[in-house]
Amino acid sequence: MPRLFADLTPLRVSPPYRRLWAALGISNIGQQMTSVAVGLQVWDITGSSLMVGLVGLFQLVPLVGFGLYGGTLSDAFDRRKVGVISAIGLWACSAAFLAQSAMQLGSVAVLYAIIAVQSAFFAVGNPARQAIIPRLVSPELLPAANALGMITWTFGFTLGPLLGGLLVAITGTVTTPYLVDVVAFGIVVWAMLRLPSLPPIVVPGAERPRAGWAAVREGFVFLKGKINLQMTFYQDLVAMVFGMPRALFPAIAAQWYGGSTRDIALVLGLLSAAPAAGALVSGILSGPLGHVRWQGRAIVVSIVVWGAAITAFGLVRWLPLALLFLAMAGAADNVSAVFRTTILQAATPDEYRGRLQGVFTVVVAGGPRLGDVEAGAVAAVFGEAVSVVSGGLLCIGLALGLAAKFPGFARYDARHPVP
Repeated sequence: MPRLFADLTPLRVSPPYRRLWAALGISNIGQQMTSVAVGLQVWDITGSSLMVGLVGLFQLVPLVGFGLYGGTLSDAFDRRKVGVISAIGLWACSAAFLAQSAMQLGSVAVLYAIIAVQSAFFAVGNPARQAIIPRLVSPELLPAANALGMITWTFGFTLGPLLGGLLVAITGTVTTPYLVDVVAFGIVVWAMLRLPSLPPIVVPGAERPRAGWAAVREGFVFLKGKINLQMTFYQDLVAMVFGMPRALFPAIAAQWYGGSTRDIALVLGLLSAAPAAGALVSGILSGPLGHVRWQGRAIVVSIVVWGAAITAFGLVRWLPLALLFLAMAGAADNVSAVFRTTILQAATPDEYRGRLQGVFTVVVAGGPRLGDVEAGAVAAVFGEAVSVVSGGLLCIGLALGLAAKFPGFARYDARHPVP
């Protein structure tokens, strides 16, 4: 009988994975506090959902270029070094958020600039961090390791927004969340420094991987015709571009649930945390996921559930029920993320993992940013409710349409990974 709770074996057998897992979990709490703080700052300065949505655009552009290029760095150089340098850069960006708040600049342009630089460092470092995991744990433990990673990720997404909203409500300023982020991200730098050296694995007779745009092109050449890998990207884009209402949360908190400035900050924290809370629960109960054989089928079902829950969220105005639907959406998204990550890691040769993780970073991190822009733009014309509901319905329709167009994805067999 499959175990119900998450498999902790990767934490027991791999101390480097354990340190990285814990550090990323702690830092993600600070990062999500910062995300809430930035949204509140932009909303406070402009009062515009579109301007909040544009935060996603300033994150997206660096993600695309640096994510693809950063993936080649992870294949060509020691992944530990790439991870350390990018972590230090992200740490500096956290300090810049703190400085602009302490100086009370009140400039959207400065916030956008820091966001863009932060996004570039993230895009370079994330492929390395993800490509490191298959070098720290054995292949049969990848689903468990990815499920554990999603637990810390979603724990940060749950606790971070709640703490961020609470600290802003108590102190009346966003400076405190930024300070916590600076401290938390220092732990990531420490964990990356403690990793063993992870130079590229060169197949006998093959050339050593190179960095650069030619290597990016090689990655896309490898990806051509690999429908299973492509579908993990397509399905996530559908979910995040059309079904992610995150940029609307400040306006929804203010207009649908109202109250004082502190009330709005608390509601915003709850809305931001609810999807992650659902994901956290599904991660804790992820034991059976390691026994799922038809992982492509599970991804499609999960994304349809995500879209349905987001649609329902847009139709209700009672906060507890709205939070429940967001939690259901987050649980479904977590299941999808575990299997998408596992397929990418298991079906991709090591010499291409960095480059494919670069594409994965662009899709997974860039999709929600593009979704922020889409949601904000639709809301500016038709209102927040139409934006949320239409996005959820489009998500369902496109996910099922892709599954019908590429039926082989539903037959992806975890026992025999084929890209």
